[in-house]
Amino acid sequence: MPHAIIFFDGVCNLCTGSVRFVISRDKKDLFRFAALQSDTALQQLQPFGFLTGKLNTVMLLENGRLYQRSAAALRIARRLNGGWPLLYAFIIVPAFIRDFVYDLIAENRYRIWGKQESCMIPTPALKAKFL
Repeated sequence: MPHAIIFFDGVCNLCTGSVRFVISRDKKDLFRFAALQSDTALQQLQPFGFLTGKLNTVMLLENGRLYQRSAAALRIARRLNGGWPLLYAFIIVPAFIRDFVYDLIAENRYRIWGKQESCMIPTPALKAKFL
């Protein structure tokens, strides 16, 4: 099975922290990562009708399907080591409720966690995980 790709806001401190969190719990090496600001994101997301410059959400491309917002976050959690897959139980909560909470966090992420001037640069050891 090919690697699932997590698209994230490369200048958002919360988002890059989340990427580090996933990497440290992705013991089966299931995920690859691409900043929404990257050419890779543009190429991969364009067929789904997304303009990457306008996105403010995490996205997961898995087995040819694209998941956004809370659905993406829960599907990512489901594949991590430890107790994190238990969070997938929240998938039974209606998407409009899950996404409302997700959107509140997303809209305030720069104000609360800040942002960087440029996308994160992975260490040489992690470079293979980034597209």
